[in-house]
Amino acid sequence: MEHKAVIETLRECGSLLEGHFLLTSGKHSDRYCQCAKLLQHPDKAASVVELITDQVKDLGATVVVGPAMGGIVVAYEFARQLGVRGIFTERVEEQMTLRRGFELAPGEKVLLSEDVVTTGKSTMEVVKLVEDMGAQVIGLCCLVDRRAPGVELPLPLYSATTLTVQTFEATDCPLCRQDLPLEKPGSRKKF
Repeated sequence: MEHKAVIETLRECGSLLEGHFLLTSGKHSDRYCQCAKLLQHPDKAASVVELITDQVKDLGATVVVGPAMGGIVVAYEFARQLGVRGIFTERVEEQMTLRRGFELAPGEKVLLSEDVVTTGKSTMEVVKLVEDMGAQVIGLCCLVDRRAPGVELPLPLYSATTLTVQTFEATDCPLCRQDLPLEKPGSRKKF
């Protein structure tokens, strides 16, 4: 499976949406990627994750950690394919934490996983948590890298595909000027 095949799979599953979307940041966009639609098809999700697993299998990860919600199923599938533990973090009182008896040992090699990386904010919160526990983050994985130009992360990022999404300030959105209906498909509530 190559980049074009991943994009086609995302479209087939209804994961890649095109239109006029309200993002958590308050900005508007012309595309939106809802990986949960892909993850409801285990065979297709496994094929997409395998592309990334092939890139990271020799890094020596002992555990995969994904932030809730989008990273839970992704972390499980990465862990399954790598033959290691898979756990997830949760946001408690606006802070990422490990719960449910999940632990990380000092020095443990951690691979972080997400469904989509946009700003890297949640990912970096998990990096801090992992490092504060004495474990070592060796890489970041995501199904879709949709970072805007100039958004850099301090760790290597491995993805199945890269998605270019145009974003606009709400006050200067050409999609609004075209009277296209505005949708809010995301999972985080900010407004």
